[in-house]
Amino acid sequence: MSTAHQRKKQPELVRRQLLEVAARLSRREGAGGVTLDAVSQAAGVSKGGLLHHFPNRMALLDGLFDHLTAKFDAAIAVEMEKDSVVRGRFTRAYVSLVFAQQDEDDAESWQVLTMALLSEPLLRARWRQWVSGQAAAFAETDSSTACQLARLTADGLWLADLIESHDIARQDRQAMQAHLHTLSLQ
Repeated sequence: MSTAHQRKKQPELVRRQLLEVAARLSRREGAGGVTLDAVSQAAGVSKGGLLHHFPNRMALLDGLFDHLTAKFDAAIAVEMEKDSVVRGRFTRAYVSLVFAQQDEDDAESWQVLTMALLSEPLLRARWRQWVSGQAAAFAETDSSTACQLARLTADGLWLADLIESHDIARQDRQAMQAHLHTLSLQ
């Protein structure tokens, strides 16, 4: 006899598990591997349970976007706490995290999600909204042309890493990051 009806429901735990599985599948198999069937099977959750949280694949990708941007926002906040110089602080945190993407566990998930951003208008709109929100939130400290240039340069590196178009030695990456940090102070 099943005891499923007697178990305590933990919807946030299930949702987080589904997103972690989606991220893992995206790293391993690309965006195409993030199907509802694959995620429900790998998570050990019924398809109905998955559909309760994410009614379609786009909702799942949207949830993955939320999950990753929340982690990114938290990491930015941590980086900003370490920086005592207010001018350009957000930009330096952003640059540091983009440069660290090469070494992070979530880097492959971000790569897959970035590819999805290129092809999914709704995700592109969400990213534009995130960028606009950050620009507004840090307008007083990070709106200089120099800060914008530093962030756009970091975005270029992000894209270069994504498509593996450049082999950049670690010491060169460190020098680039140092230049962008200096730029953010202007």
